[in-house]
Amino acid sequence: MKLVIIGGVAGGASAAARARRLDEKAEILLLERGAFISFANCGLPYYVGGVITDEDDLTLQTPESFRARFNVDVRVNSEVTKIDRAAHAVTVREAGGRTYAETYDKLLIATGAAPLVPNLPGLDGGSVYTLRNIPDTLRIKAAVDALQGKAGAKAVVVGGGYIGVEMAENLAHAGLEVTIVEMADHLIAPLDLDMAADVHNYLRAKGIHLLLNTAVTGAEPGFVCTAEGKIPADLVVLSIGVRPESALAKDCGLACNARGGIQVDDHMRTQDPDIYAVGDAVEVTDFVTGKPAMIPLAGPANREGRIAADNLFGRDSAYTGTQGSSILKVFDMAVATTGLSEKAARAQGYDCDKIFTYSANHASYYPGSTMLSLKVLFERATGRILGAQAVGFDGVDKRMDVLATAMRFGAKVQDLTRLELCYAPPFGSAKDPVNMVGFVGENLMNGTVRQFHWSDVADLPRDGSVQLVDVRTPAEYARGHIEGFVNLPLDGLRGLLDKLDPAKPVYVHCHSGLRSYIACRLLTGEGFTCYNLAGGYRLWAAIQQAQTPADHPCYFKN
Repeated sequence: MKLVIIGGVAGGASAAARARRLDEKAEILLLERGAFISFANCGLPYYVGGVITDEDDLTLQTPESFRARFNVDVRVNSEVTKIDRAAHAVTVREAGGRTYAETYDKLLIATGAAPLVPNLPGLDGGSVYTLRNIPDTLRIKAAVDALQGKAGAKAVVVGGGYIGVEMAENLAHAGLEVTIVEMADHLIAPLDLDMAADVHNYLRAKGIHLLLNTAVTGAEPGFVCTAEGKIPADLVVLSIGVRPESALAKDCGLACNARGGIQVDDHMRTQDPDIYAVGDAVEVTDFVTGKPAMIPLAGPANREGRIAADNLFGRDSAYTGTQGSSILKVFDMAVATTGLSEKAARAQGYDCDKIFTYSANHASYYPGSTMLSLKVLFERATGRILGAQAVGFDGVDKRMDVLATAMRFGAKVQDLTRLELCYAPPFGSAKDPVNMVGFVGENLMNGTVRQFHWSDVADLPRDGSVQLVDVRTPAEYARGHIEGFVNLPLDGLRGLLDKLDPAKPVYVHCHSGLRSYIACRLLTGEGFTCYNLAGGYRLWAAIQQAQTPADHPCYFKN
């Protein structure tokens, strides 16, 4: 069999390597329009910032090494311009302009996705960049290096997604003053606003300027333009999303969705039985909803390449959907998600509840512990986990990996109580943060506790019809408190019950939600109807801080 693969990065290279491992005799041809194959897309921002210092480290395989190891005919600088399904052939254009036809028995499309560039004035200018491949990276790095001698050099990143935030961090590492301009009300779309609050506050503390709810209207030399004014910019990086590179598929009549994603079955096969497609160019099935989705991630692209090769060479292998598990480094902070956000879950019509916990990443008495914030969504009726988000420092990755695995195998939130996770003081706690999510979920499912949320606080009546209680210590209360909440410290609460009316509901909070849970159980046992603030004062205060726009020094020019 002769297999032709269009595209030599994540999905294409994985498919080629798997295909060779399955069939030593097959003829395998890998066509890549760029000069590099199998390069580290996710490492590109770190080369710009000088974290990765050797350009060669960005390339996992060269055409020569890939050919030597896998006996694959790798042709770089070779762009496929047409697929002729009837003739089982593709037209290839080399860098020098020569074109030729190459036949195939089976064809795999792995063309990926390209950065979106809105049709706005000035965004095609010389100081405006996008980041997709190694040549893009080298151009940005050269521009950054040229600014090293300029005092107060400024960079603007348009778009606050994963790549945008990574670029902001690395441009700051390179010594530039950085602003992120984001049209939405928060960064990192897979997060909800409440979990993004810590990210906003941390980035601002690191000197990154954030302009949220701000749409870019264009660019001109030295400035990015918005409806509010102009932002000085010596360098601009666009990071507002990607679009599938599916023109080849469309032009030869293969089915694509409205966003351009190539439609495939769970074997990664298009409606043409001899053409497969993988990676960021394809429509996938959302693992949680079971509905079509576009989720461009490196991990799924690699798995899809392997699955396509399995099926091409006679092995029945199915792709079971993408749940969007991802993690982001933000200076020393880590941000991770899997499954649906609350916003997405509610848009899909799920009746869901949510859990917020705030726990130490390992035993608090062991030096170096840091706090980890978790949010987990679950179906109210069944407990099925729909999604999870984590923000913190050490240990974020392993907690999210546990939650992503639990979701993949159909766990309910109450099942998390039964997980036996590794424990020693330097690594975790006897009750791991994931177990703690399970305990809260179990209590919610069986009615042991009722909760209210940060978004309910402002609407709670202050007319005496309900009772608002802060059970933190007097010192904590003095440092800051929610208007209308009376301080009745937990450790003296039994002696203060005469200050409360059992006929009126009580809304209770502490710093994180743990002490106020204990207070709720105490009060419930005394006949009160009690509600616990999920996530506690800490979460509420972080959101208030994040929603107060920081001054943006001398940036807007009329």
